[in-house]
Amino acid sequence: MELNRIVFIGRTFEEYMAMFSLSMDELQGKKVLDCPAGACSFTAAGGQQGLDITACDIAYCHEGEALAAKGKLDVKHAMESVEQAREQYVWDYFRSVADLAEHRTRALSDCAAHMAAHPERYVPAVLPKLPFQDGEFDLILSAHFLFTYSDRLDKRFHLQVIEELLRVAKEEIRIFPLVSLAGNRYEHLEEIINILHERGCETEEIRVPYEFQRNAHSMLKIRKNRPSIV
Repeated sequence: MELNRIVFIGRTFEEYMAMFSLSMDELQGKKVLDCPAGACSFTAAGGQQGLDITACDIAYCHEGEALAAKGKLDVKHAMESVEQAREQYVWDYFRSVADLAEHRTRALSDCAAHMAAHPERYVPAVLPKLPFQDGEFDLILSAHFLFTYSDRLDKRFHLQVIEELLRVAKEEIRIFPLVSLAGNRYEHLEEIINILHERGCETEEIRVPYEFQRNAHSMLKIRKNRPSIV
């Protein structure tokens, strides 16, 4: 959990709405968890619009000002990496690397400001364990973590995290994207979907109106049918 080993970068509220194919009507009156949230501004912008959103991340073990400073360096490094591998990305949502940098910087600034004003909304957590009650959240969103890092997080860890998300979810989980950093479909996805079906969940793979990393254009929606799912 050393700060220099944590990448603190995030997406905007608008990106979240597209990545998870969300509408404001779906979010109104729902208790929502963003896990892991990093420097995303979903909680900040959502809170300003009256939504009930909580963010959790291992990064929140560190002080907010240190995270914001680290985030600025991480955005700079990320933009250099993207510039060197432009062909791995789809330049529809973002017009250029400069436009991407503006979005990432805005997300970081909004997140840092909201974290300073509302620290209770940013909960430190080390997956695969979460410090929340059973069924505490109506909707859980998980972006760019599960499946993304399949080269360093094994199937057992993925299952443990999904089990924990199911425990704290009351109704639904959405996971985006369904590919690795290399852009390949997660190799154990069908097996995990079958396990979820055996446990009484409904799943749906949905094409969403967002693609930046090539092939990263679908999310997995998981709905709990029974309170005793885990």
